[in-house]
Amino acid sequence: MGKQMTEMLKGTLEGIVLALLAEQPAYGYEITTRIRDHGFTDIAEGTIYALLVRIEQKNLVDVEKVPSEKGPPRKVYTLNAQGRQELEEFWKTWDFLKSHIEQLNSTNTDDKEN
Repeated sequence: MGKQMTEMLKGTLEGIVLALLAEQPAYGYEITTRIRDHGFTDIAEGTIYALLVRIEQKNLVDVEKVPSEKGPPRKVYTLNAQGRQELEEFWKTWDFLKSHIEQLNSTNTDDKEN
């Protein structure tokens, strides 16, 4: 993954994780796997765990320790009401950015054709 992609992902990764948790609760490794299944294959596990700490501190998720078949209990993250509100804001911001960036791209493409 190029540096530009990495930088852009940094700004959207929290929203991506919140969107995945809106689908269903999950623990850290499971979230990493689901992100990779969506095509973000270069995301490091450590990046996700650090982000989970941040969204927990921001009270966007509820955390439950669930016994694990192997090793210590797993922290299962569930999106709470505040997290759903944050996700809604993320999608509004995303839609705004997407439409304006597409306008810029369209304008730029039109200029090249003329």
